[in-house]
This record gives sequence, C-alpha cells and structure tokens, in this order.
Amino acid sequence: MFKKVLVANRGEIAVRVLRACEERGIATVAVFSEADRTALHVRYANEAYPIGPAPSRESYLRIDKIIDVARKSGADAIHPGYGFLSERAEFAAACRDAGITFIGPSPEAIAAMGDKITARQSVRKRGVPLVPGTEKGLRDEELVAAAKEIGFPIMIKAAAGGGGKGMRAVHDIGALESAIGAARREAMAAFGNDEVYLEKLVTNARHIEIQVLADSHGNTISLGERECSIQRRHQKLIEEAPSVAIDEKTRAEMGRVAVAAAESVGYVNAGTIEFLYDGKDNRYYFLEMNTRLQVEHPVTELVTGIDIVKEQISIAAGRRLRYRQEDIAPKGWAIECRITAEDPFNNFMPSSGVVTYLKEPTGPGVRVESSLYEGCEISLYYDPMIAKLIVYGENRAEAILRMRRALNEYRIAGVKTSIPFHQEIMDSTEFIWGTFDTGFLSRRRIMPRRPQSAESERLAAVVAAMIEHEEGRQAVARIGQANNGTGTNNDWKLAGRMRAQRGQW
Repeated sequence: MFKKVLVANRGEIAVRVLRACEERGIATVAVFSEADRTALHVRYANEAYPIGPAPSRESYLRIDKIIDVARKSGADAIHPGYGFLSERAEFAAACRDAGITFIGPSPEAIAAMGDKITARQSVRKRGVPLVPGTEKGLRDEELVAAAKEIGFPIMIKAAAGGGGKGMRAVHDIGALESAIGAARREAMAAFGNDEVYLEKLVTNARHIEIQVLADSHGNTISLGERECSIQRRHQKLIEEAPSVAIDEKTRAEMGRVAVAAAESVGYVNAGTIEFLYDGKDNRYYFLEMNTRLQVEHPVTELVTGIDIVKEQISIAAGRRLRYRQEDIAPKGWAIECRITAEDPFNNFMPSSGVVTYLKEPTGPGVRVESSLYEGCEISLYYDPMIAKLIVYGENRAEAILRMRRALNEYRIAGVKTSIPFHQEIMDSTEFIWGTFDTGFLSRRRIMPRRPQSAESERLAAVVAAMIEHEEGRQAVARIGQANNGTGTNNDWKLAGRMRAQRGQW
C-alpha cells in the first residue's frame, strides 16, 4: 500500500479522499491556491503546499506544479478527485513519467474514452447499443446533411467535452447552422477543441449510469445503476440509487454492457458508463464513459456497502478486487442532493461570502460530504457546489421522507444556497411517483417558497412569546382558584405539567 498520497483537488472531494487515506493509514498531502489557504482540506491533510493564485488555470490545473509538490513531499501516489485534472490523459502520463502512481485509469484509457467519438467506436466493437449519430471530423455542411438523414430532433455535442459544455438541442433544420457554430465556439473555449458531432435526441429519456470497478488482474464488475435525470442545463442536481425505472432483468443486462464497454479499452480503476434510457421501448443507448470518480458515488456506496474511494486506492496499488459480481447485492435506497452556493430565487445566480452559521443535519441514515465550517469563505473562482447531502432508507419512500427532514434541518447562513429548491423537488408529485425524465425541469419551473423576512420572523417570535406568557399566567390563575388559595400544590410546577400535556414543552 502507498505510504503517502497527494490529493490534487479541493473542496468536499479533497476532504472525502483524505479521509479514505487516513482510514487506510496513509499519510496525506494537500495542495491549495491562494484563495484556499484556510480551506478545510488544507487543515485536514498531514502536509499542505501552495501551488499558485486563485484562478484554477494558475493553480489546480498546473500539472508541473502538482508533480513538483509530489516529488518534494515524497508522495508515491496522486488522487485527482473529480473535475480539474481528473480526466486529463496528459496528467496521468506525467505521473507515470515521474514514477508516481496515478490513482485512476491509464492515460491510454482516458484518451480513448475522453474523445466521445473514439469511445463510440471502441464500444461498438463489443456490441454496446449506440444512439444514431455521426463520426468525427465532419465539416459543417456534412453535419447538416447527416442531420437530415438522422432526423430531428438532434443533439450537437462537443467531441472532447462534458458537463453540458458545447451541447445544443436542435429541433428543425433552420436552427442547425447557427447552433453548430455556437457549439463549436463554446467547445473551443471550454476544451481547446472545437470538434462536434451529432446524435439523435431521444426525447423523454432518463439518464442512467452504471458504476464499474476494474483491477489490473482482468476482473471487472458492475455496482448497479444510478438515476441522474433531475438536471438543469445538463447539470445533475439530484441522484439516486437504484432507479425506479429499471427492472431486475434490465439492470443485469445494462451491468453486463457496462462491463463490456469498460473492457473495450482495457479500463482499470473506478469508472462510470452513462446511458440514455427510453422507458417507452425499454431500450438504452451508450452516451459516454466518465474515467474518474463521480460526484454521486456516495449513493452507490450506501446501497452496496462498498467504499469506492478505498477500492480505487487498493486497485491502484495493484491489489485484486475483493468482490465478485455475484457478491454485489444492492439493498435499500439512497438519494443525493447537490448543495450549491446559488440563489434559486434569482435564476441560480452564484453566491459568494463568508459562512456565518452552519448546522448540518444528522441522525439515522444521513451523510454530509462538505468542506464548510463557520468562518470559511465561498469564492466565485470555483464550482458552486459546496456540499452534498445524502440519505439512505429501507425503500424509496423512506429515503424521500428522510431527505425532507434532513433538508429542513440544514442551515447555512452567509451565502445563498440551493436548499429551498431541493425542498420543492422533494415535494413534487412527479418526483415522488418517479415519473420524471431529463426534461422534467425544462417542462416544469420549480419555484421554491420564499422564506419569511427577518422582520416578519422577529414579529412572529414576539407574538408567540406574548401568547405563551399569557397562557402561562392564565394557567397559574386557574390553578390558584382550584386550590382555593391554599397553596397545597406548587402553582408553577402544575402550570408546567399542563403545558407539557398540551405539547408545548
């Protein structure tokens, strides 16, 4: 096993990986930008090193600086978390060249699955079902001709992209050329590559993904599916495991297909195969493979009992998987809400500031992945996700009720958060019945209920105190009359008992 691991990330995922390392008895190294000097992951690690200014391109995306810190600190492995450099083949290659283990797949596997068109070509050889679409390298006029052949609606996608960047849904030929141009510009800005391709847009589909684990000894297993259809602008907001839409037969079949897709590129470590699922025809199509740990991995951990991050570390150290496919028997239900520093009452505008008060939910079946503490600063330099709230229940109904309770307990003051939005989703009839798809939020505008103003809350508290005082005074008077003024009972004690009986105390 490794002696020291550097975590090349920040925020809640850095804290998550650091904890897994500590439970393995592995020393840890954190890196931080100037904006993160007092961040929780910096405080948590055994060692911490600065790597540059706040902008990520000058710090967390600097391969040379991170490799230099790894050498100076004596780290023998690097965990990339997710985001930043986690799916950069050049980073995995730089680690290998420096004699440092990259806790993730090989550079070759990342490159093969990182290019979505190459990924389609790789998995097609293993019989993985694909959405009808185009190959790579087509010019704009060729894309227009291909769109007519595929038929509308179609989706334009960036070949080197992810996270909703460079994606455009097009419903008629008149809007196609301008949409291709806009997608190319966005892809170039986000990924340095303006190549795009087309896919048939499957309407009213669900986004289902399969978690896989693979070791270097030829063993690959599926850990079941996650439902990721609650999305806003192609960004996931809520995930759950399992999916209410998938039956046992389809689950087993999708698991086998996901394993075949991973094996098509000799994949090793943790990865996720993403599918579009058409519930009308009970058909599914390969979308892409995420060659890293996913944000939503905790829901799979809760229903399987497998610590995916620890398994990543063990696999990278050359150990065999401890599980066979027949050992995987998911139980219960888990739901995750991504808590972001955004204002749901103002079109999800980013919110920044200092966390002045924090009360995280606790109790049975509640898990919080966070890097927050009172006094920490939320900046606009990085992704707005600041925490993840995950709950587990024996069934989906219990998980929803538990999530409602946990959201009601969650208190973050100083910045606006998405908590009120998630509360509305948990009360949505479509979500409760499980009849949603990826178009749910585009069809229905979820408007969270506005909290009371500070003045109205203060007034309500004053009125409640006055009512309570008056009720107490009247209760004491009644007791005194009943005792004929003899004082045989303690009037205040009896008044307290009366209030307790009425449920006030």
